[in-house]
Amino acid sequence: QARLVESGGGLAQPGGSLRLSCATSGFTFSIYHMSWYRQAPGKERELVAKIDSSARTTYNDDAVKGRFIVSRDDAENTMYLQMNNLKPEDTAVYYCKAEWPSIYWGQGTQVTVSS
Repeated sequence: QARLVESGGGLAQPGGSLRLSCATSGFTFSIYHMSWYRQAPGKERELVAKIDSSARTTYNDDAVKGRFIVSRDDAENTMYLQMNNLKPEDTAVYYCKAEWPSIYWGQGTQVTVSS
């Protein structure tokens, strides 16, 4: 059974950093394209960053504008999101997603950016 567990969320001050992890099990992580999404209160879930099975990355530039870095460690079956220069508008629940050939979601981790 596929399992995705996000961690690393919490409270950060504006300008601070957090590193999210998405630990996975139950499927062949290395062949899956992995993504980070986020959903703020009252808003739709949006794509933040994606890293494919070849470690090629794409970003929602409007959302992260070069502040976030997505990476993966296939030996550890884990994806990461390094978030720098955090802003209050980054406050959201962050979810990881695995896709192709199947789609799996994690349960989310809360990130709150506030002074």
